[in-house]
This record gives sequence, C-alpha cells and structure tokens, in this order.
Amino acid sequence: MDTKSLLKLLIETESPSHEKSAVDRVGAIIAEEARKLGAQVEIIQNQSTGDHVIAKWGGAGKPVLLVCHMDTVFPLGTIQTFPYREAEGKIMGPGVSDMKASIVISLAAIEEAKNHGLTRPVTLLCTSDEEIGSHTSRELIQALAKESELVLVMEPALIDGSLKTWRKGGGGFYVKVKGRAAHAGGDHEKGRNAIEEMAHQVLAIQKMTDYSRGTTLNVGVIHGGTVSNVVPDECYVEVDLRLMRPDEWERVEALMMGLKPVLEGTSVEVTGSLNRGPMPFDDRMKATFEKARHIAAQVGVELKAGGTGGVSDANLVAPLGIPVLDGLGAIGEGYHSEREYIFAGSIPQRVKLISALLQNW
Repeated sequence: MDTKSLLKLLIETESPSHEKSAVDRVGAIIAEEARKLGAQVEIIQNQSTGDHVIAKWGGAGKPVLLVCHMDTVFPLGTIQTFPYREAEGKIMGPGVSDMKASIVISLAAIEEAKNHGLTRPVTLLCTSDEEIGSHTSRELIQALAKESELVLVMEPALIDGSLKTWRKGGGGFYVKVKGRAAHAGGDHEKGRNAIEEMAHQVLAIQKMTDYSRGTTLNVGVIHGGTVSNVVPDECYVEVDLRLMRPDEWERVEALMMGLKPVLEGTSVEVTGSLNRGPMPFDDRMKATFEKARHIAAQVGVELKAGGTGGVSDANLVAPLGIPVLDGLGAIGEGYHSEREYIFAGSIPQRVKLISALLQNW
C-alpha cells in the first residue's frame, strides 16, 4: 500500500462533519481500499450526516475493533489555503492528524498483519460524526465493541507518542435568563436586566469548577440584548463541562439545575446533558496498557501512558468493561488548526505497532 498517496487523497477529499456528500466521498475511498484487502464492507446509511463504513476480515475468535472517524472540523475550501504539504519530516494538511492518517495507518496495519499470517478477525469502523458528538454512531460503536476482545481507538497520539490512557468526560449546559424589556432612558426602573442577572449566574457557574476533583466548567458563549437603549429581557450562555470522576455528573447537574435568580422579576432556565462519561486510568486500563506495552516492546516500540482533557469515542467504550486503547494514531500536533501536522516517520512506526497488536493480542 502506498500510504502517502492514500493519505494525500484522503486529505484532499475534504470532509466537514455537516457536509454529508463530502464525508461519503471519503467513505467510498475507504470502502474501495478495504475491499482490495479482502474485507466484507457494509455501509450504514444516515440521512443528515455521512454514512458509516464497516469493514470486516474473518478469522477465529473474537475480533479486534479499530475505530476511526472520517469527518473533520475544517470547512470545504480549506484545502486551498492549507494544502497537503511535506517538509522537514512533517506532513501537513486539514485533518492529517485528526484523523486521516489514522485511517491510512489502520488499513496498512491490517495489510501487514495479513501478510504475516493473521488469523484473528478484525473489524474497522469509520464513522462520520465524531467531531460533532457521535450522536448517530455511538450505538454502533458500542454494539461492535461488545463483540470484540479489544478496541483500538485511532485518535492521534500525544506529541511525545504517548497513548491516551485516560480522558475526561464532557458535556454541557444551556442557561437562559428572562427579564423584562423597558426603555433604557424613559422606563429604566421598570425593566429587569437579563444581562445583569446572567452576570450573577456566570460567576456562580465559574465557581463550580473544582480542580481537586478534575472538574471544570467554562462559560464559553454569551448572548443577550438587542440595542443599548433597551433594557434586555433575554440572555443565554453555553457552558462546557469536563470531569474526571464518573460520579461528578450527578453532583454538577444538581448544582446547575439548582441555580436561582438573584434579581427580583427575573427567571433562570437550565438544560444540559453529558455527552461522554470519563475514561479513567483504572485497573482495567492499567492492565490493558501493560499488555500493549509488552507487545510493542517485542517489535522495538516503546509505549508511554498519557492522558488528556479532551473526549473521543474511547469514552463510549470504557464504561462497557471492554479493554480499550486510545491515541494509537500518528504523532503530531496542532490539530483543529491550520498548524496541524504529523511526523511522517510516525506512520510506519504506528503501522508496525498496530500490526503487532493485531497479531499478538
């Protein structure tokens, strides 16, 4: 397999999450490559987001599941200002790290393992909506995971090559304040300023952050008012939540739902949900990592354990009690920006690693 040519093709085939036809074009490329390697391919159709692609290779025993996503955060046309480029041992382009390179690595590793007589069944799942919450793919991910002995989530590695052996969980809240509109000059006292009330709420929400628990809340978006000479009657904020401990959601949810107005004549409405629970570095993860580290060492690859406050589809697998490893993709940084790159040499290294895990798990 010509990994660089395939990677260039995938990068130049742009695939923003909300552009179904664009994501489907990437899916068609992957399906063709998988069939060349002897896979049985199934296309799971979606109405709004891209179709999911499942490729299966048969064998004896329970399969290893590799999870990739095809969608990126970059809008169509980004390739014109941020083209595929190779320089100084790096490969650059929109989605190269997150996670077009991972798709290439997965296919190349399966090919290499097959060339070495792989007898284990392997499933490759490429989803279409990870960057926007995996809402149409989460049930599929969990169903395939439950059938598997090991799940490899092919998100990019940390910059030092470490796997992501822990991740925070993530969710969010929408807070809406209602006040009473009035003329800012003639009837100011009759108004109830929704932005003023929201200021109280923002301070209360920010104070819910507890670094000792690994829990953070961030008011990241605020909207309110229309023009400066009207007392605003409505304001809302969007709040990002990250948590390390599984029991933190109930505590934080109770605090958020318990928010009360400070100013007379205003009201506060809160809605929210947990998108993905945390993936802790627990005993199961420690054992899974140690086994992988031993296998990697046999092929000359040193594995290190790390973690991140970001979420991935590994968060959906971890609560199922199935061994899962994350961060097995290429090594680089700057993803979700026009500084995104990978080290070209990390592609063959990761291919060797994934191939060894497929053969020896």
